[in-house]
Amino acid sequence: MTRIDFYVIPEAEDPGPVPLCCRLCEKSMKSGLKTYVWAPDGSLIDDVDAALWTFRQGSFVAHEYAERCEDTDLTPVLLGRGEPPESHHGVLINLGGEVPDFFSRFERLLEIVCGDARARADSRKRFQFYRDRGYALETHKL
Repeated sequence: MTRIDFYVIPEAEDPGPVPLCCRLCEKSMKSGLKTYVWAPDGSLIDDVDAALWTFRQGSFVAHEYAERCEDTDLTPVLLGRGEPPESHHGVLINLGGEVPDFFSRFERLLEIVCGDARARADSRKRFQFYRDRGYALETHKL
C-alpha cells in the first residue's frame, strides 16, 4: 500500500512548492528511488525543470520531461503532466490540486501543501480522500 506524506509549508514563509519539490527530488534520487513529479499545470512543471538546475550550489538532479525522455530507465527524476511511465513507481510528487488517478502504483506519494487558503483546502480534501481509503498518512510541518 502506498505511503503518503504531506509536507506543510508555513503560511508566513511560503515560497511556493518548487523549492521543496527540488529538495525532495534530490533526497529521493540520493536514496536510489525513481521519482515522478506530476503537475497538470505546464508552467509549474517548467518552473521545477528550471529550478532543478539551480536550486542549490553544487547540486545536480538528473531529470527530464517524461514526454521527451527516450530511456526512462536511466533518468532518476521525470517531470510530467500525464500518466507516469512504468519505469517510475518509487516516489510520486503531486503538485496538482487533485488526487492523481495513478497514485496507488507508487511506493510513496509526497504531497506539498502551500500556505495559501485554496491550496490548503485542496490538500485537506486529498488528505480526507486518502484517510477514508485506509492509507497510512504522515504530516511534516516545516
